[in-house]
Amino acid sequence: MGRTLENKQQIVNELRQLLEQSEMALVLDYQGLSIKEISDLRTRLRASNGICKVTKNTLMRRAIDGDSSWSDLQSLLTGTNAFILVKGDVGGAVKAVQAFQKDTKKSETKGGLFEGKLLSQSEIKAIGELPTKEVLMAQIAGALNSVVTQVAVGIKEVPSGLARALKQHAEGVDN
Repeated sequence: MGRTLENKQQIVNELRQLLEQSEMALVLDYQGLSIKEISDLRTRLRASNGICKVTKNTLMRRAIDGDSSWSDLQSLLTGTNAFILVKGDVGGAVKAVQAFQKDTKKSETKGGLFEGKLLSQSEIKAIGELPTKEVLMAQIAGALNSVVTQVAVGIKEVPSGLARALKQHAEGVDN
């Protein structure tokens, strides 16, 4: 038995809400994946605020209809698709998808959309190679700490250098 019109409208509304909150969407060909594998992918995506939705292309078309920021997704809506919607750690979500694909060797990324721009396979791969948010924050903190340390050493050196110069001058005057 098929879905009712009311049920389909609920799904479209839910998709619209998810898209409003999302920064990025990836489209995967999920043909050949088992329910257990899809559940595994969903679990991996939770850490990076990613959601995996398996829905008909016609329902996704209705959800993006009239929304210019997601309209380029239309070109990817063919075949059996799972939609990865990410709000937050985009790099972490792409890494999770790539790790899942490496482990299962079954699904393929058709493409994605980030900030209204259609992404190529190489761009998606590049996003996956970026350091995580935590690593970037640690790198920035380390760089800031280094600058602060150098400033502190420089500030400390001014009176020390002045004291040495005065001592040398005093010793030179006494001789």
